[in-house]
Amino acid sequence: MTLLRGLILSATVWATAFATPVHADDLTGKEIATLITDKKVLLSTTWGAFPLFYRNGNTVVGDGSGLGLAKFFAPKETGKWWVKDEELCQQFPTWYKGQPLCFTIKQTGPAEIKWVREDGYAGTATISN
Repeated sequence: MTLLRGLILSATVWATAFATPVHADDLTGKEIATLITDKKVLLSTTWGAFPLFYRNGNTVVGDGSGLGLAKFFAPKETGKWWVKDEELCQQFPTWYKGQPLCFTIKQTGPAEIKWVREDGYAGTATISN
């Protein structure tokens, strides 16, 4: 019985150690740039994952052509991105009427983020190479 209690205690300690949730703080501007530069950010949408490619040199390419979004807007567009203070900002020529939008970013997992746009609209995304 002592061996069984020891195994259960050991399993509980290991499970607790590895199940500790990631503390999600807003990322700094430098952390945001490091996290997304030369990465694909897959925004979770009702239509599926919407890819944004944040290239070195501050260009961002959005491509929703695989999601059948052409009936709503130009499915693919190249814009620019930058970090202002502690926010990720981006601007596309026609999407959102060409207006720049800025977001706070929280890292919620090794490759997961939560973003909140300046108007309060929020969502999640996964980051990949």
